[in-house]
Amino acid sequence: MQVCFIGHRNLEKTEELISLLRETIVTLIDKGVTTFLFGSKSEFDNLSWKIVTELKKNYPLIKRVYVRAAYQFLDKSYEEYFLQSYEETYFPIKLENAGKFSYVERNYEMIDNSTYCVFYYNEDYIPPLNRNTLLPSSNNSGTKIAYEYATKKKKIIINLYRYT
Repeated sequence: MQVCFIGHRNLEKTEELISLLRETIVTLIDKGVTTFLFGSKSEFDNLSWKIVTELKKNYPLIKRVYVRAAYQFLDKSYEEYFLQSYEETYFPIKLENAGKFSYVERNYEMIDNSTYCVFYYNEDYIPPLNRNTLLPSSNNSGTKIAYEYATKKKKIIINLYRYT
């Protein structure tokens, strides 16, 4: 079984959140999850990766997979760079022509291939201002789009924001 992590770019790293995330990951491992899918660009991804990496010492069979939204083709040295932190990395073929929506499509890919989806999703979150226009970039954050997609796909969703 696989699990993906998706959350807002910024979050408040409290001891409560860290503890809850660790407990959630251990529970998922106990339920048979062996593969953890990660994207990038968010503090929630980074925190989740850090905890999974720490737990890998006690659960050596678990696997960390980086699902790339960019860099369809990697040269040997860049692939080796990724494989210092992950056991595997891949670029989903359906992202080949996704353009600026590659991160949305990458999240869909992770959701489609996961039994469980662990989110840090605040429905009141407003995305940061667009650097060029100083207006909100969109009413829909990438996390909101992914959360709605996972709901539509009837995935098992664990939203840690609700418990913090």
